[in-house]
Amino acid sequence: MGVGIFLSRISGLVREVVFARYFGTGPVADVWRAALRTPNVIQNLLGEGTLSASFIPVYAEFLEEGREEDAGRFAGAVLGLVAVAAFGIALVGIALAPWVMPLLFPAWPAEQIELLVRVVRVLFLMTALLAVSAWALGVLNSHRRFLVSYAAPVAWNGALIATLLVFGGLRGWPPATLVVALAWGGVVGGALQFVVQLPVVVPLLKHFRLSVDRTVAGVGEAIRNFVPVVAARGAVNLSSLVDVVLAGLLADGAIALLGYALTLYLFPISLFGMSVAAAELPEMSRSRSEAHTVLVERVRTALDRLGFVLVPTTLAFLLLGDLFVAAVFQGGRFGVTSTLATYAVLGAYTLGLPASAASRTLSSSFYALRDTATPARIATLRVVVSALVGVGLMFPLDALTVESGGEVLHLGAMGLALGASVGAWLEYVLLRARLTARIGGHSPELGRRVRRWAAGAVGVGAGLGAKAILGSLMPLHVGWAMQALGSDSRWAAVVMAAGTAGAFGGAYWIAAHGLGVGVPLRSLLRRR
Repeated sequence: MGVGIFLSRISGLVREVVFARYFGTGPVADVWRAALRTPNVIQNLLGEGTLSASFIPVYAEFLEEGREEDAGRFAGAVLGLVAVAAFGIALVGIALAPWVMPLLFPAWPAEQIELLVRVVRVLFLMTALLAVSAWALGVLNSHRRFLVSYAAPVAWNGALIATLLVFGGLRGWPPATLVVALAWGGVVGGALQFVVQLPVVVPLLKHFRLSVDRTVAGVGEAIRNFVPVVAARGAVNLSSLVDVVLAGLLADGAIALLGYALTLYLFPISLFGMSVAAAELPEMSRSRSEAHTVLVERVRTALDRLGFVLVPTTLAFLLLGDLFVAAVFQGGRFGVTSTLATYAVLGAYTLGLPASAASRTLSSSFYALRDTATPARIATLRVVVSALVGVGLMFPLDALTVESGGEVLHLGAMGLALGASVGAWLEYVLLRARLTARIGGHSPELGRRVRRWAAGAVGVGAGLGAKAILGSLMPLHVGWAMQALGSDSRWAAVVMAAGTAGAFGGAYWIAAHGLGVGVPLRSLLRRR
């Protein structure tokens, strides 16, 4: 699973690199981010996370009990219901887009709204296809087939990358035309993401029968589980949509900055937090009677392993994130100013990184216990708090700017990122408290956590030392550091990022093992 998610995220990172070169942080980049977020409601409500919590526990239990016919008919009914819901919502979204988009982004000029409507209508179709492909992921995960399901988004990313290179690079289309082509490339990619899973899914399905029959065994329970999970996912999804809408009230580039920062921020959450949470869910769901006896140790071990990778990631993003942003994105329309502004937003998001990643595992623990209501209520509270804090901070911070080479970007997006971090910690604290009440203490030993942060401090010293040696003495002076290396290209930043990250990671690894809090590589990579 980790390999699959890694391949998916790496291809997504390549997609963002190419996107940044052709769109930068201009108005068309804002259009794409806003358009991608709006129909994403379908994918988030009906997609991977929701199906994992409602579909997998029922389907996996059928398999464990040897009820293959019930499992096949259940899978067919779920696919039919999800497809009807996804494409039905997509058609409604396509019809309402010309009226809804001006309401969501009232500060945008007419031509920008017109482009947004064109793009968002195409992307509604794309996200319906992606929601359906999540059904295949649920089937594969229940059969312990992780690689194909989590690597499937490589096909989607590949379609987008190919679209950008062909129509943006070879044909030289302007951004406004290219973004529409990019949306259609996403539709093709959504279909490919589903199709590439079918050769592995089909042999696993026995007694499969496509239907929309709600009386099929297990469907009623899945729907009962589905409703509170949708409420939780809907709350989180609404929060991200609200962030985009609020960013639309700020200066140009705010939505694009949120998107670039989230790309890096979500990488460790997806690679480590999601993989651990998703791998544990089917196993815990196979035998509910043993859940309480195995859950405490599973959660404690999962949180300990997450801490091993999240501590250095958090520190590296906070202190060396400027180099990572420059190495990944800088070039073309994405200049030094965009690098500095994205780093500021990334730093604000990173403050909530440990909590956000760990909450994935905690939520999966509740799902395994067939309790989907508790994470839903807590997620709703998180959304409200994040929005209130974000609104209170975004306008004051929008008065702050970064400037280089005549380009000016405002930092209002930092306020929304800080609000998200506050909400993430609130969710984490409440989930931990409720889970403790259900299964007892499950925290890794306090001494291990303290020693791990001490190892992180050693890594920080080594990373900053390498950064100084390579010519960057100030965290926000990436442009100056690159000039010191005699180049204004991204490759100079790549050299600096690789050097500092290598020194940081090596020092942390040695210190962690020396302090007795290291995790062997074979343990991180083992299948179960």
